[in-house]
Amino acid sequence: MSLNLPRVAVVILNWNGKNYLRDFLPSVLASTYPNLELVVGDNASSDGSVRFLKDHHPSITILQNDQNYGFTGGYNRILIHVEADYFILLNSDIEVVPGWIEPVIKLMESDELIAAAAPKIKSFKEKNYFEHAGAAGGFIDKFGYPFCEGRIFYEIEEDRGQYQRSKEIFWASGAALFIKKKHWDDVGGFDERFFAHMEEIDLCWRLKNIGLKVMYCAESEVYHVGGGTLNTENPFKTYLNFRNNLVLLKKNLPFWRALIIIPIRIVLDFVALLRFLSEGKRKDAWAVSRAHQNFVRNLFSKNVTTVRSRYRKYNLTGMYKKSIIIDFFVRKKKHFTDLSPEDFL
Repeated sequence: MSLNLPRVAVVILNWNGKNYLRDFLPSVLASTYPNLELVVGDNASSDGSVRFLKDHHPSITILQNDQNYGFTGGYNRILIHVEADYFILLNSDIEVVPGWIEPVIKLMESDELIAAAAPKIKSFKEKNYFEHAGAAGGFIDKFGYPFCEGRIFYEIEEDRGQYQRSKEIFWASGAALFIKKKHWDDVGGFDERFFAHMEEIDLCWRLKNIGLKVMYCAESEVYHVGGGTLNTENPFKTYLNFRNNLVLLKKNLPFWRALIIIPIRIVLDFVALLRFLSEGKRKDAWAVSRAHQNFVRNLFSKNVTTVRSRYRKYNLTGMYKKSIIIDFFVRKKKHFTDLSPEDFL
């Protein structure tokens, strides 16, 4: 039976995450999908992760990078050596349940245009609540601000079954990203300039720019600890988020649209910088400034992962036509259900 099913590889990228591997690998090993390989790619850990895997989980395939290439470069180098029909990029700090793979693969097999998908992502610490990194599927507003069903900015909803319908979305979280290998190859994997943060949004946007679909599967859920590598208060994370968001817009928006949106976005970022200063977060304010400096310095760099569309028009399903900042902070629309479906493409 398993030979008739698509080959699936769960690939966990690890960097000094031995404790997470110890705690969460048993749940992944209990997955019920028959045609499955579990791979751990190690980004030159120094905490004994590889030794732990060899001693306690000898059945797991271990692939090692010679240094820490970040989330993007690490996965790009590991996945070159993995043969499967589907990759599942899974964070090391995620607990899964038996049967979490089957409904997502079934959904993706139903339509050849579906390139990527994500399960429902909930909090490991508060399992009735969604988790920040993905929740019930990702969306993006016209100025490039990402948000999710179940999470807008810092407002995280309780899961009461309000997002129990599988649907097309704009981006799938990199915490538990299902992607067909052929489409990973189509767009050249992750853009390594991102290093970490928003690289999955860029990947999904590039997939949509060649007419493919990204889906949320409500029938599967996983539980994410979150903040395992860079916590929320880390200025380097602030730098990556602000810089990568500008790169995201430059790469994926049509040229004339980018000329309008990016200057507006820089002004909005400056407002955020002033807010950081008012809160005494000088390192975060400086991180925003450095992000802008880096973006300007590299404004005319080549996009090594740009691909041409095979279709007549881009697939923009899941883009919000309004400003989520105004809706959230001014109009007090705190939940995804407060937004009108008519305001989405």
